Amino acid sequence: MHFLDNIRKAKPSHSVSEKILATLGILVLGIILGVFAKYLDVHQANLPNLMARVDRFLDFHNFLGGFAPWILIAICIAVYSRTQIRAAINVFAFFLGMVASYYLYCYFAAGFFPKDYAMTWIILTMLSPILGFICWYGKGRGVAAVIISALALSVLFNCAFGYGWSYISVKRWLNVLMYAIGVGVLYRKSREMEGMLALSIVFAILLNMFLPVKFW
Repeated sequence: MHFLDNIRKAKPSHSVSEKILATLGILVLGIILGVFAKYLDVHQANLPNLMARVDRFLDFHNFLGGFAPWILIAICIAVYSRTQIRAAINVFAFFLGMVASYYLYCYFAAGFFPKDYAMTWIILTMLSPILGFICWYGKGRGVAAVIISALALSVLFNCAFGYGWSYISVKRWLNVLMYAIGVGVLYRKSREMEGMLALSIVFAILLNMFLPVKFW
């Protein structure tokens, strides 16, 4: 894997117990956020006063029902993991906790199960270790890292913006914020930054054109 080390080298690992605790913490975070997201969705009409005002102003329950916040969290988990293997494990743990808790709450507390939508998330969860492994290299150096970062940002771009031959519009301002934070997380030197942003738009358009399933 020497050629991968040229992109980004792994940092010294923590002890086994620290690794386990870190992954368990990420799993628990996923569980908590999954339950919270579905709770807002199910109980949006009966939320406490302050929470209801925030939800109405930000459309927070629909925001958490989309992909942008979860993709951004996964990117952060991946790139700030110490090794590519830890990135794969931790991203999988997060999606496993979030998706399982979200749809278990959906089934047992809300009394329904949106099978088609759930299958999209289940497939994404199954792919998440591979995606986390690859995304870890986006914080590295060189052309490969720029391309990986641009691919990650292209998904957030498509979550944030709708566009065509003669227009571009904002889908949700919170998703624009997710894209902006993603740019900050994957920030690099000015020339590489310009290339990364330009490529993210190109990749976003290509994904919109050729990806058979649009999840943004």
